[in-house]
Amino acid sequence: MTSVPLTKFGAELLKEELHQLKTKERRIVIDAIAEARSHGDLSENAEYDAAKERQAFVEGRIAELEGKLSAAQIIDPTTLDAEGRVVFAATVDLEDLESGDKVSYQIVGTDEADLKLSKVSVTSPIARALIGKSAGDVVEVQAPAGPREYEILEVRYV
Repeated sequence: MTSVPLTKFGAELLKEELHQLKTKERRIVIDAIAEARSHGDLSENAEYDAAKERQAFVEGRIAELEGKLSAAQIIDPTTLDAEGRVVFAATVDLEDLESGDKVSYQIVGTDEADLKLSKVSVTSPIARALIGKSAGDVVEVQAPAGPREYEILEVRYV
């Protein structure tokens, strides 16, 4: 299995979700199945079918999270010898050269990406354009609306 890059924060979120699924969700599903079984005939029992589907989802998600965490490569950007370059887990301050808008993005793993939190996947077009660049560099990003140019204002390792 290939390694899954994660920030320390992202790995903690996955561990918390895994713990929640194993300790609470499993118990809820088991109780729901037991309740549905107590109603008798399972062949026409919608509650039983729904509980079994939920159980399959929970167990599948547990297996997925365990796989990701076992293959995780947790990257702390403060320990990297990046010398001001954009690397995985770095936070990058950018200025759109056309509009003058300023934005900040942290480059994270695909499971952590959340644009609302200014976290972009390492596989996204903007992250691929930024990796390896330094403050002062101008990068062209192939966005869905066409190419955009950004100047890197600052690279931070938080």
